[in-house]
Amino acid sequence: MNTILSIDSATQSGSVALHQDGQLIGLQQYNIDKSHSSLLHVIVDQLIQNCGVSKSDLDAIAVSAGPGSYTGLRIGVSSAKGFCFALDKPLIAVNTLEAMARQVSNTNTEKALLCPMIDARRLEVYGMMLDHNMTIIEETEAIILDENSFGKYLQKNRVIFFGDGSGKCKTILNNENAIFLENIVPSAKEIGELATKKLIEEDFENLADYEPFYLKEFRIIKSKKKLF
Repeated sequence: MNTILSIDSATQSGSVALHQDGQLIGLQQYNIDKSHSSLLHVIVDQLIQNCGVSKSDLDAIAVSAGPGSYTGLRIGVSSAKGFCFALDKPLIAVNTLEAMARQVSNTNTEKALLCPMIDARRLEVYGMMLDHNMTIIEETEAIILDENSFGKYLQKNRVIFFGDGSGKCKTILNNENAIFLENIVPSAKEIGELATKKLIEEDFENLADYEPFYLKEFRIIKSKKKLF
């Protein structure tokens, strides 16, 4: 029996999940204004205890690889790598946007295109485009939104936009083929589902040098306030 612990901390919402042979056996999720660093290990321990699983039973650790919050991704990946080193288990990385798309694909009865989005800054989002079969049409990229964004897809297709970046898109696009879903956040549930296939294929990351998929470099903004 394959058991996977999955971690997501790519955005403000955080979650951990346990899957056995692809079936969800436990999930804990929070969406509060509190650092992932103070909650993540606590809910991992709670989840494992509640599900009657020991850490030695785990076959792999899966993590939301990004894009997303720089700090959130670092916390999640650092935690996942720590578990892997301590337990001598492989690390599996899953694209955050792809996992979000899997969440929506389960109810995509009209076979629309899927466009998960994570808020970046100003009129910029991290996004990708997939078809109803979860085949990637456009790889993950940083997108600066304007009224012409996604025009080549919206001309002939219904497109479902979702994620915390889709609100920006909603205020700009005026197209009857654009569908907007609210309250879709990344979840370790879908991370674990996609990680199950990678575990079978032994699609693992190199623990020594693996880094999250930041997409853009972290920038420190200097304060304009005078200290003296």
